Amino acid sequence: MASQAMPMAAMTTGLADDEAPAPAAGAASGAYVARLHTSLEAVKPLWLRLETKGVCTGHQHIAWAEEIVERLVPKNADLAIVEVRDAATGEPKMLVPLMRRRAFAHWVIEWLSCGVCDYSAPLLADATPWTSQSAEAAWASVLSVLPPADRIHIVGIPKEVGGVANPLALLPPARDSIHSHYGIAMDGDAESVVKRICRPSFVKALNKDLRRLERNGGLALVEADTPALVDSIFGKLVEMRLSRFRELGRFDLLARPPVVDFYRSAAHRGLTDGSVRIFGLRAGGTMVAVQYLAVHLGTLHALLVSIDQDAVPNVSPGLCIMGELIRWGRGQGFDYFDLSVGSQSYKEHMGAVKSVLSELCYGITLKGVAASEAIKYRGQGVAFVRANPRLFKAAQEAMQRWRRLRAGR
Repeated sequence: MASQAMPMAAMTTGLADDEAPAPAAGAASGAYVARLHTSLEAVKPLWLRLETKGVCTGHQHIAWAEEIVERLVPKNADLAIVEVRDAATGEPKMLVPLMRRRAFAHWVIEWLSCGVCDYSAPLLADATPWTSQSAEAAWASVLSVLPPADRIHIVGIPKEVGGVANPLALLPPARDSIHSHYGIAMDGDAESVVKRICRPSFVKALNKDLRRLERNGGLALVEADTPALVDSIFGKLVEMRLSRFRELGRFDLLARPPVVDFYRSAAHRGLTDGSVRIFGLRAGGTMVAVQYLAVHLGTLHALLVSIDQDAVPNVSPGLCIMGELIRWGRGQGFDYFDLSVGSQSYKEHMGAVKSVLSELCYGITLKGVAASEAIKYRGQGVAFVRANPRLFKAAQEAMQRWRRLRAGR
């Protein structure tokens, strides 16, 4: 099968002036030529070029990827970053950041994410539209250079990237997942943006909560714009989030020290390159909410939020910091607020637009097919439970009790 073929001889033509040839395997597949890279260094010049002049999300910044590789990629994994070029002109078309890892006695190709990328989307060279046919031809070229594997498992695929159809979502094996993401466009004057773009019920509740916080000793949106503030405000985010999740009996990725180190290091890096911003909402002398954001061009990606629900009674600090950040973001010239993955009720309450994510999960070998089928049936079971409110509530309560028991609480 195509994705099990051994990489072909290296292809060294068609490089731009800012790209140095690197040891990699290349293969042609119709209209496109693919080249496999097994290190970030080999592909960094092209990555930076597409990041700044092409189309991508904040989850595909080179800074984000470098932190993932340094801190989160498991020892049993290999990088598999595929560069796709036009076979006729040699011009780059997209970059697909993948990895291959060992999972339960078989090999799986995944997105280079390790749990910290909400979205799986290639870095596109430009806004040229993709069709199902061109996406399928480009994907065939990607498969032709990938190392041997048993299955493909790519989740969190948005239908569009910067207004351009995501080639991965156009592929025949792609299917809608049980996950969705939300976002809200921002325009016009910053002072009135919340009233203009959000639902009246949200605006009314937000203004009421902001007045209550003001009466608690004043209100301030504090940006972590120094190393000391990054450490302090991010530390508060971790503290509040873990406390809240323990109380709810839920697992959080920040319970893993390497993940905490990843986010902290990325935030420090953001002080220089602007790829990450952290804000705290302070009422009087108390930090009541913290929001961690990835930044790309005109988009703010809301990644992590933590709240102190007990600091001020009958107030929703999370909604308050969201409202304040919408105003701040519009004042800074941002035109889109991405509320990320998850179907929390506050997103629809705000008036954000829902979009279903796609996934590519299929087997290549018999072993991979068996694993993919098991994953598919598990997903169907989860979807069934979520569609039944009483069953979903019972399942949540059971999981919470189990996690509390494991934690000795």
